[in-house]
Amino acid sequence: MRVLFVHAHPDDESIATGVAIGAFAAAGYEVHVLTCTLGEQGEVIARELQHLDADHEDALGPYRLGEWRAALAALGATGHLLGDPHGVAPAYRDSGMAGSASSQRSDAFVHADLGAAIAMARAVIEQVAPEVVITYDQHGGYAHPDHIQAHRVACAAVASMAQPPRMYAVVTPRSWVAQDRAWLAEHVREAGVTVPAPDDPVTESTLDDDRVAYAVSDPEGAARQVAALRAHTTQVTVRQGWFTLSNDIAARLSGREGFAPLDPATGLLRSVPGPAGAQPGAAGWPV
Repeated sequence: MRVLFVHAHPDDESIATGVAIGAFAAAGYEVHVLTCTLGEQGEVIARELQHLDADHEDALGPYRLGEWRAALAALGATGHLLGDPHGVAPAYRDSGMAGSASSQRSDAFVHADLGAAIAMARAVIEQVAPEVVITYDQHGGYAHPDHIQAHRVACAAVASMAQPPRMYAVVTPRSWVAQDRAWLAEHVREAGVTVPAPDDPVTESTLDDDRVAYAVSDPEGAARQVAALRAHTTQVTVRQGWFTLSNDIAARLSGREGFAPLDPATGLLRSVPGPAGAQPGAAGWPV
């Protein structure tokens, strides 16, 4: 079995799908990750490395490339960069958040020529020949422009194929959000760290449980995810059972990830049959 994950930036593979990548690799699947940019606009946590960021030396991309390679080694996956078969420099730059000055750059991923970007993605898909492609849903997880663009490009590339692989999007069951926030409230006591409140807003990629058809919950995958996150030192601080990004908002390392079938022709999630209140992943994982 070959599985291809499509992500926007280094560290997305570990944060959003690290458990699944690690679990599939440990199970003997051939796992590949296609990353579309080097995350040049990332905010750097470590003070001694902040000179690398886009507001100073603008040398963060190559540094994050090294972090990405180390993370993929920890997960057990093979990496690909969009538009670069040599795995050194992708064709596009991290766009940054919507409305930022960086999103106006001509080389930003959001301004990619879609025909060219789709052809680049299809070339990797044809090379890997996966049975399954996994990416974000149409909201990009949390509406980052590059995540939405990665979703758009991956879906179009798959839809253009005569014998397309199956597609899935990473999503979060609503009950998991409640459970994770309760766990964080009980376990996180660190000054300066924000714990999400029970009634804080959720992303549009949070779904009712009966819409999350498949789940991966695996101790080996969870251990590999933690090791991979530790490789992303500019972006992630790993604690015991949880982590933070540069915003210092606690996120639980729950060791589980949810997925829903994705229609590449429309870019939308497929409907999942099942009774209301069904447990996420009750249908099992199709691979």
